[in-house]
Amino acid sequence: MTNPIIKTQLSNGLTVQLKEIHTAPIISHWVWYRVGSRNELPGKTGISHWTEHMQFKGTPQFPAGVLDKAISRDGGVWNAFTYLDWTAYYETMPADKIDLALRLESDRMVNSVYDPKEVESERTVVISEREGGENEPTFRLSEAVQEASFDVHSYRHEVIGYKEDLYKIQRDDLYNHYRAHYNPNNAVLAVAGDFDAITMLARIEELYGRLPAGEKPVCPASPEPASTAEKRVEVKGPGETTYMQLVYHAPAANCDDFFAMTVVDSLLTGPTGLNMFGGGGTSNKTSRLYRALVEKELAVYVSGGLQATVDPYLYDITLTVRPEQTVDSVMAALDGEIKRLQDQLVSEEEIIRAVKQARALFAYGSENITNQAFWLGYAEMFAHYDWFTNYVERLEKITPADVQGIAQKYLDSKNRVVGVYLPSGEEEGEA
Repeated sequence: MTNPIIKTQLSNGLTVQLKEIHTAPIISHWVWYRVGSRNELPGKTGISHWTEHMQFKGTPQFPAGVLDKAISRDGGVWNAFTYLDWTAYYETMPADKIDLALRLESDRMVNSVYDPKEVESERTVVISEREGGENEPTFRLSEAVQEASFDVHSYRHEVIGYKEDLYKIQRDDLYNHYRAHYNPNNAVLAVAGDFDAITMLARIEELYGRLPAGEKPVCPASPEPASTAEKRVEVKGPGETTYMQLVYHAPAANCDDFFAMTVVDSLLTGPTGLNMFGGGGTSNKTSRLYRALVEKELAVYVSGGLQATVDPYLYDITLTVRPEQTVDSVMAALDGEIKRLQDQLVSEEEIIRAVKQARALFAYGSENITNQAFWLGYAEMFAHYDWFTNYVERLEKITPADVQGIAQKYLDSKNRVVGVYLPSGEEEGEA
């Protein structure tokens, strides 16, 4: 992770980040676009994720069906992800085959076809994906809680979008969304691996530098007003298990409070892996809520999550209630642990352990070439690459007083939504 990076910007606005890593003959190539569910308007929810799907349907140079075969034939892997603030595409290839990735991504940045028949075929796919989520109690609960957490900000809807919007969105909606956001001046190209940076930059200039800059898109997201009272949400559905999800409005990634909040997360539920692409894990059995809820047989499972986002988002605590326990008993124990964190200074030893766990999980998500290329672009979506390189150092500066202050500031009951999934005892589909 200490290898120097080269950062530059092409004349059309494309940000380029390069990192030479000569440990294996592999190169990972990522293109990040600053577009996700945060950029969507009412009636068009899910359009960013659907656009990502359409980007795999081909261009005149790389027709549908050719791309996957070409990547596999050359021994590579590829995929894409859409989230709140961004959409990302990557290829990890043998070093001598990386030019295919450069050519196909520069081509589909501007030349994707969006054939109407493919749009209709993919409509079935994304609606099926949505319906698959609806079969899961935790998805139903999470969606209801997320919607209740935001009155005006577009973070209020799931990335997959609402089903009624997925039925209404048309080919031109998708194509116009693509053309508005898939432009060099709205993108970051990140490449890490076994290459010569000067040679790689010349090839990037040759392929990407000729593309038109396009208009800089304006994000429609509105600032969310401060929460003034706790909200409660109940979702009823099939099954026999009660689930709970509590979310607190949390700081944006580029806010100083984010780092102390990360330590709070590690103390309460175990550290969150910020690299959603993957990279190992650590146990949360030393966390306060595991000891208070799972070990004392109030809950079967507890986890937490803090995401790195452009705008303030949510810190969530999700748990599975033991069959013989009540929601009230679980809430009482959970609130007791929150109050303890607010009223009593955490010991230096506990903070050291929490930071160590967060640091370990961070390292797991940063160790291979694909993950290092991931971070080159990902950090630029909400801050800059220095955020990544300084992450551990900033965590290690957090004091007991910082933790207490952040718990008092953000873990206030009026700053949260409490969601409960109440099972009917029936199986899915029963009358």
